[in-house]
Amino acid sequence: MIIRLGLAAGVFALATSPALAHLDPAEHGSFAAGFTHPLFGTDHVLAMIAVGLWAALQGGRAVWTLPTAFVGAMVAGFALSLAGVPLPYVEPLILTSVVVLGTVVALALRLPLGLSAALVALFGVCHGHAHGGEIGLAGEFGYAGGFVLATALLHAAGLLIGYSANIATRNDPDWAERIIRGLGVVTAVGGILLATG
Repeated sequence: MIIRLGLAAGVFALATSPALAHLDPAEHGSFAAGFTHPLFGTDHVLAMIAVGLWAALQGGRAVWTLPTAFVGAMVAGFALSLAGVPLPYVEPLILTSVVVLGTVVALALRLPLGLSAALVALFGVCHGHAHGGEIGLAGEFGYAGGFVLATALLHAAGLLIGYSANIATRNDPDWAERIIRGLGVVTAVGGILLATG
């Protein structure tokens, strides 16, 4: 049952249209424009949920360190974009983040916490820079508040999926890891499809 739900979520995420990611701030408000930007961008959704899945796999301090590193770096990337500091290859790096984060989840890599945090922070900067590049006429603070909250919720969704898998398979903990790793495979494949599509 959980495998079916995970696959359905993966298919739904891949079917999401990136064109829905850009609400007009004048009509919907800056916060709503920022909040929906990551939620309706398939690349953002997959990468951010993968951060939560990876944190759930590692457990311990990683549960809060990885999401915090991503969000903090994302805000820094946003500030760099607003300041006009160019960041080359942002879009390819965002797609790379989906593949890499999906792969580390699929392989259940347990890297040192500092290295894991640095990796997610690198990708967080790219995602934040992209948000800044697409701010349009939105107010900076409302827009940033929106995408920070949406990102935190996507990280929490990944953690919740990881913990739900552990609860559902408590009599066989290996199954929980297999489920989470399977979702990592779906994420990595989704990233490849986005990059080649």
